[in-house]
Amino acid sequence: MQLLVFILVYPALWLVSILPYRIFYLLSDFFFVLIYHVIGYRKKVVYQNLKLVFPEKSEEEILGIRKDFFKHMCDMFLEMVKTMSLSKSEVKKRFNVVNIEKLIEIEKTKSTLILLPHYANWEWPVSMNNYVNSKGYAVYQKIGNDYFDKWIKRVRARWNTTLISQNETVKTVVRNKQNGIIGTFGMVSDQSPQVHRAKYWTEFMGIKVPVFVGAETMARKMDLAVVFLKVTKVKRGFYNAEFIPITTSGSQTAKNEITDTFLRLTEQQIREKPAYYLWTHKRWKHRDKVPEAFK
Repeated sequence: MQLLVFILVYPALWLVSILPYRIFYLLSDFFFVLIYHVIGYRKKVVYQNLKLVFPEKSEEEILGIRKDFFKHMCDMFLEMVKTMSLSKSEVKKRFNVVNIEKLIEIEKTKSTLILLPHYANWEWPVSMNNYVNSKGYAVYQKIGNDYFDKWIKRVRARWNTTLISQNETVKTVVRNKQNGIIGTFGMVSDQSPQVHRAKYWTEFMGIKVPVFVGAETMARKMDLAVVFLKVTKVKRGFYNAEFIPITTSGSQTAKNEITDTFLRLTEQQIREKPAYYLWTHKRWKHRDKVPEAFK
């Protein structure tokens, strides 16, 4: 069954990926009308999230942000498909890393953990591995369909990126250290952990929630450099990315310092242009379950 699904879906995805940009974004406009106006996919969830974190905004502002978010979401997910056929020269033009030299300088001596949120475009950052000398890894969630999982690994390999699961990350860092290999590890780190597994609760957008600390734990234990990748949307289909150093030595940071800095930088991005954050996730669903120790 997995193979059949792959055989049926893959050709359609490929055709979408090679569409001229004018038609490509017209298709995105069509999906926006379908998802937003016809299906109404998670409109209530997005509305509730926005009202929760922006109590000072008017109803008109909230509805405007919600609409702009869905337009961007359709662009973003189609741009994920575009990755299939995107050339190195084209992605360099559309995803501009404004200070790649900062990462290159850090990586002369130490492996680096790149943290980013679900903001603007979190797919094309893997292309930066075309411009650095270190071994590039992206931490990802394994896809249920084995054929699609193998396919997406091949796509990322075109951009010198190796996909590894969360369980493989520490082992890979250790193995690289033993072999004297400097690596770059990209990780999207703003997800919400399960309550019973949460080790740290703190405010995110003014609301106390559980947060993942796995990235920080690894950085402190393995003494990794840590940088925040700030991706901004310039215009439709074009992004700028900027590296903001958090620390050059994870082992020298205080407990929760890396996590807190990452969250503050993420909040700053969201407040600047809120429509580009991934509002369909129930990020604040555990806010009423704060343990006494974190109140």
